[in-house]
Amino acid sequence: MQAKKRYTTAVLCGLIIVILYIVLRKLPKRFSQNGKLISMETAEFISFLDGSDYTFNEDLHVSARQRRSPLTVTDYSKCRMETCFDYSLCSNGFKVYVYPIDEKVSHSYNKILTSIQESRLYTSDPKQACLFILAVDTLDRDVLSVDMVQDLDNKIAKLPYWNNGKNHLIFNLYSGTWPDYVLNVDFNIGQAMLAKASMSTNTFRPGFDISFPLFAKDHPQKGGEKGHLYTSANNIPPTRYYLLGFKGKRYLTGIGSETRNSLYHIHNKKDIILLTTCRHGKNWQKTAKKLNDTRCDTDNEEYDKYDYKKLLYNATFCMVPRGRRLGSFRFLEVLQAGCVPVLLSNEWELPFSEVINWNKAALWGDERLLFQVPSIVRSVSHPDILDMRQQTQFLWDTYFSSVEKIVLSTLEIIKDRIDKHISRSLVMWNSLPGSTALLPEFSDSLQSFPFFYDQLGVTPGEKFTAVIYATTPVMFSSSPLFRLIRTIAKSAYTHKMIVIWHCDVSPPPSHRWPADLGVPVLVKTRNIKTISSRFYPYPEIETDAVFSFDEDALLTTDEIDFALSVWREFPSRIVGYPARSHHWDDAKNRWSYSSRWSNEYSIVLTGAAVYHRYYNHLYTYGLSSSLTRTVDESLNCEDILMNFLVSHVTKLPPIKVTHRKQYRESLLPNNSKNSQWMDSFHFAQRQICVDTFANIFGYMPLVRSRMRLDPILFKDPVSNLRKKYRQIEVVNT
Repeated sequence: MQAKKRYTTAVLCGLIIVILYIVLRKLPKRFSQNGKLISMETAEFISFLDGSDYTFNEDLHVSARQRRSPLTVTDYSKCRMETCFDYSLCSNGFKVYVYPIDEKVSHSYNKILTSIQESRLYTSDPKQACLFILAVDTLDRDVLSVDMVQDLDNKIAKLPYWNNGKNHLIFNLYSGTWPDYVLNVDFNIGQAMLAKASMSTNTFRPGFDISFPLFAKDHPQKGGEKGHLYTSANNIPPTRYYLLGFKGKRYLTGIGSETRNSLYHIHNKKDIILLTTCRHGKNWQKTAKKLNDTRCDTDNEEYDKYDYKKLLYNATFCMVPRGRRLGSFRFLEVLQAGCVPVLLSNEWELPFSEVINWNKAALWGDERLLFQVPSIVRSVSHPDILDMRQQTQFLWDTYFSSVEKIVLSTLEIIKDRIDKHISRSLVMWNSLPGSTALLPEFSDSLQSFPFFYDQLGVTPGEKFTAVIYATTPVMFSSSPLFRLIRTIAKSAYTHKMIVIWHCDVSPPPSHRWPADLGVPVLVKTRNIKTISSRFYPYPEIETDAVFSFDEDALLTTDEIDFALSVWREFPSRIVGYPARSHHWDDAKNRWSYSSRWSNEYSIVLTGAAVYHRYYNHLYTYGLSSSLTRTVDESLNCEDILMNFLVSHVTKLPPIKVTHRKQYRESLLPNNSKNSQWMDSFHFAQRQICVDTFANIFGYMPLVRSRMRLDPILFKDPVSNLRKKYRQIEVVNT
């Protein structure tokens, strides 16, 4: 009986549990938080919130971005763009605001702030800002450093737009100090992004933080030195005298000592030269004696036998072991030297790893498997070595040779995250001319940029758009402007003509313009307020080729056609007729401009030149405002600036075609603006412009050339009927 009762009770309990389960399944699934009922569908969302009260939005039908925007996380190590960044602040475009500087900052941090303030992305209006930069120096957080700022948390918390760090970017080069050298910074960054050197893969927040390169205090603000491979004659064969080289400190104890203390094991004094010295620090001798380190004297003697730069520039591979921190100055030095870095720094997140494919420029070694390094470097083929060395030069020159390039690359990475629909591809980041020269607003296709035509097998279009810059009233039907229009219209390759009317008087009425041309002529009069308007990317320009003319240009139709044919072979460069040059003026200690005829030139004037339409976009939206302001205030030098821009991007000179000494004759009235061409003040302005542009760029981008391209059979003693461009032969030269 007792057993029967127990079984009956068990069955009834089971039935009750089943009934309760069925009933509860049909009830709304809710739970309580802080006395409020919240649906289970939002439970996972709520679990990311901090401990403060939260009022759930009554409208549950909101977008994913709206649900993410107010999200606050207590564990900031989980921050991502979707959770810790407010996209709504970027509705007016990607603009960067720098807080006013209230106290002195380090020289390195001042370089960073200056680079931002001089960039095209800077705004002085915080209401227009998408990203905020601290004016408080956060670079050095080593307590032993004189540059460490005290009471940093309180200073940051007082910033008016801090908002717990949301939409803020913090720069840091050094964190931690002896003896542990912790990887994390010692202040509250909140929800701010961190651009940090020596970033560990364990603390790096992918898609949010940016691994920053460690640069020295004397790293140049702008420009920077060129890579050694460009200036070295020893490019082929790709191998150098030494296979693998390194020269640096050896830490006797503490973090980083294990790696550098082991390098001597693979140093063979032949093709692998790995030199260390413990001769650094105040008490190195006492420490060596205390640790019974008998290698110090031997290492120091071997260390003194080699010059650091000679070893660096004569090694095919260069060891980059970790220092006290994961990164070291050696990394950038190796890139500049054209030496392939061999990395010995486990868990180091390499600089700009989000966009740079380091597999094309570096090798990895494991700190725990040091003896494998010689076989790794010996296994790389000569063609691969040359490719990697060339890639080191590209990366150095494009992203790392100056503080300005480092900072602007950082901002461009963040910009691509925000504007994902027009972000640059990894091909753009890892191929010439580099992402900073490729504005995604122009196009999201590689085929639209002239730099990739050869790789993609793209041929530029045959047609061109003529852009004529006019500054003089038209009095007669035989005026230079109308004469030029008729000449251009005779070309079979003319698609359209656009006249930029930069004149105080209105253009002639339509019935006075040349008729029956066969091609449309558009006259632009609105918003033509500056001389830079001639390079504006007008939507009416639909052809790849833009042929730029001054209104008094003296060209024949054959000359126009020939220049176009040459440009189609070199679509990334300026091709034209009138050439000028630059030189260093020792007497004035500055760069200067010359119009003297010589075999060498570096500038092709855009008064009669053809170039790709992308450069109009880059000139208008990619240049620093200080450059275009210099041009517009002086009403001069826009053609020189365009040459600076193209040479800066391509690292190549323009191309001059068919020599014409009498390119410009004064066909315009003496009181016209173009009569300034021969004016001494006009010429003096152009000399100043060259030096001003070089200072703003931080270096001299113009490249000298002696190449000139002429038509086949040009000036040959054969019948003119056998020549394709017959008019060129009879032009006065």
